[in-house]
Amino acid sequence: MKKVVALKFLLVVALTVTATGCKKSSSSKNTSRATGWDINKREGGFQYNTDFKEQETSPGLVFIEGGTFTKGRVQDDVMHDWNNSPTQQHVQSFYMDETEVTNMMYVEYLDYLKRVYPPSEDMYKAIYTGALPDTLVWRNRLGYNEVMTENYLRHPAYGEYPVVGVSWIQAVEFANWRSDQVAQRALQLEGYLKRDSHLEVDADQTFSTDTYINAPTEAFGGNEEITRPERGNRNIRVDADGNESGVYATRSTGVIPPKYRLPTETEWEYAALGLSEIRSYNLYRGRKKYPWEGQYTRNGSRKYRGDQLANFKQGKGDYGGIAGWSDDGADITNAVKSYEPNDYGLYDMAGNVAEWVADVYRPIVDDEFNDFNYYRGNVYTKNALNEDGTVKVVTADDIVYDTLSNGKVIARNLPGEIKQVAIDENETYLRTNFDRSNQINFRDGDKRSSRGYQSFNDDEGADGASSETRGMYNSPKHRITRDSLGNIVREYDQSNNRTSLINDEVRVYKGGSWKDREYWLDPAQRRYFPQDMATDYIGFRCAMSRLGSKSKMTNKKKN
Repeated sequence: MKKVVALKFLLVVALTVTATGCKKSSSSKNTSRATGWDINKREGGFQYNTDFKEQETSPGLVFIEGGTFTKGRVQDDVMHDWNNSPTQQHVQSFYMDETEVTNMMYVEYLDYLKRVYPPSEDMYKAIYTGALPDTLVWRNRLGYNEVMTENYLRHPAYGEYPVVGVSWIQAVEFANWRSDQVAQRALQLEGYLKRDSHLEVDADQTFSTDTYINAPTEAFGGNEEITRPERGNRNIRVDADGNESGVYATRSTGVIPPKYRLPTETEWEYAALGLSEIRSYNLYRGRKKYPWEGQYTRNGSRKYRGDQLANFKQGKGDYGGIAGWSDDGADITNAVKSYEPNDYGLYDMAGNVAEWVADVYRPIVDDEFNDFNYYRGNVYTKNALNEDGTVKVVTADDIVYDTLSNGKVIARNLPGEIKQVAIDENETYLRTNFDRSNQINFRDGDKRSSRGYQSFNDDEGADGASSETRGMYNSPKHRITRDSLGNIVREYDQSNNRTSLINDEVRVYKGGSWKDREYWLDPAQRRYFPQDMATDYIGFRCAMSRLGSKSKMTNKKKN
């Protein structure tokens, strides 16, 4: 009996010690290691999310763990264009869309624009029409493709097919819209915004993530019924003086996800290769020609032997193979997830449609200057400020419209966003890592990049570009102007002295498409196309940066 009592006593003591230890551990994370003061007190003081564990995977994305690989290692160079040289690069971990952006996803975007900015109103018409894909890309002088012209974008038969006819500029605007919608949803779920407030927006009450972070009282046009809901899950603190904190979400709350964007060329190629399936400890054993394993485009497994692993043009006049036998299941694009994913779980990284990436095209990749998250296309901006120091929020009267080289009119900003301006000397003075707003032409092989170049009288224009004419990228310069009646006047460049099609408005696209031969399925291959034009074989998918740890495996063993 005494033994039983003794054991019960020891058990109570053990439980008490454990509970005390847990309480101490729990309270220690809410105590500053810098000052010793308590964090997150209801009475006020420093507030911080000490319970944050890991970035939540946003809708549509899969995690890609970063690492080192050889970029630009093409298996064949039958074009002899010498625009790729193998360079070792390191990529930070990131997220990428599991599939290409589909017609249904893009039509959801168009539906939003049509509801918020009715095209029936003249002041908003260009916002909606500027986002519409070019369905005429399906037309061919000697082919009958009107069925795709009329149906491909909107008919539910093509709902899960990748969207095409979208320019690089339109793809970027889609990513921006998607970022705001996902952030808005996260804020609603956490109680910072009124539930279903996204269904109430109009042109005067729109949501912008940047505006909410920098000027939350101006989000939704200053509508506090939305930004300060009566019923929410927020942990609002009130100090002794009656000052509130925790009313609005900030970056330190961990609630607002990073933005969707186009992947860089380096990220896209790394993700497409899926090198993890040939990794052996800390080495890659062998080389990969395609996103899948092996050197062939047909499946080698017993169950699916002979099936094509992607849809592409197999030869002249052969877009799918012989029906019922070697058919790849598609003659144009195909529904996403029709073929097996690569080792990262990404579908259609070869075939279906080629994809826009973020980079401005240059045949030279300067790995000697940077081999970490390589990207060419940086144009640094900052928030425009009013005279009183507050951020300048765009209104309906401040919308800037731009006429592209093909005559199409698009909106460069939307109501509710913060106006952006180029950075100036306040950010660049005596810096060693950047010296101007526009960095597109940095070390790109032109005269300015040469060793003996002197930048005397090399003034930077308002757009951040150098005033010097670059002979290496001497592309045609077509002009779009308007006459006194507002009609578009197109002036073609008649010069015979142009030496290139490369300029600062051509973007890289990667991967083979339904219209390409097998040669282009190699993820290392690269091509370029004007950023304001579209085709029937280029689509896109989005990416998102990873915040925090490189790996999701917290107990990962080191090699």
